[in-house]
Amino acid sequence: MFSGVTRDDAYKTRLVGFVRDEYGIRGDVVSPAARGFFGETWRLDAGSTGYFVKVVDHAASQRAAYERSFAVLDRLESRGIDFVPHVVGAADGRLFTRFDGAVVGVFDWIDAVNTESDDTKIPEYAMMARVFTADVTGLDIPREDFAGAAADRVFGHWRRLAAAEGDAKASHACAVLERHRAEIEPWAQRLRDFAARCAPDRSGFFLTHGDAGGNFMTAADGRYYIVDWDDPLLAPPERDAWVMCPREWARAAFTDALRREGIDYELRPERLAYYVYHMFFLYLSELLEALSVDGPQRPLEEFFDGFIRERLEYADTHFSPGRTLSS
Repeated sequence: MFSGVTRDDAYKTRLVGFVRDEYGIRGDVVSPAARGFFGETWRLDAGSTGYFVKVVDHAASQRAAYERSFAVLDRLESRGIDFVPHVVGAADGRLFTRFDGAVVGVFDWIDAVNTESDDTKIPEYAMMARVFTADVTGLDIPREDFAGAAADRVFGHWRRLAAAEGDAKASHACAVLERHRAEIEPWAQRLRDFAARCAPDRSGFFLTHGDAGGNFMTAADGRYYIVDWDDPLLAPPERDAWVMCPREWARAAFTDALRREGIDYELRPERLAYYVYHMFFLYLSELLEALSVDGPQRPLEEFFDGFIRERLEYADTHFSPGRTLSS
């Protein structure tokens, strides 16, 4: 759990009682569920029925995004999208509640595991294309602004860590960042450059997930789901396509999925580039922020050597002014 807080039996008992009182669900067993990055995630068993309980008590922005996601899921389900988590409403009809000041959501348990691979991209793209057709008029969903602010957040965390004298975790993080400064600073500038190129055009926006592949689940019965809609954003499809941008077949498959749903849209190189750099800095800022809490953290060096490096190197060499996806 991102919170890093160890919960004792008394807390679990209170949480079970809260769900009983607010939702009418008489659960008797609650256990950690290793899903997601932000918040606490629990499996609640009520007889033969399982529920997924997510408790988010992090930054105000994260709580607000989580709150917005409930109406989004409810709307998608009402439009026949059956591969998203089902929100279990509280007894008084609310889609979410508050427990100890945190935002609480209860969902039907999906007995599934993440199975993201090249082979799952075709069904993932087909599912997201259906989401893009959903009418989300009237919902409180923020719009992409192409501000490129994720790089600024990383440098802000970096300055904070550098000022934390005597903090071994902060010192180690700063050492790793310094080793990669010659990469980080040019990537930050490229993010700013592509942000400036993308900002004037706000057309071609849809409801996007932001990490559909990382949350692509295959259930025990073979059904596919896309879970964790905690950060809905009206944005271009590239927000859900960037991760496979080095693969020509994947870009073609994504476009084919859009066309099958009647969506006339071509992936744009400047938008793919923006999201490659944006997501690098977004993930890095989250890792640096996580250093402020107790509990295990992913090694920073592992992040720099992970899957995102190939995407960054591809963007560095293939996305520039005047260059097309095919050149």
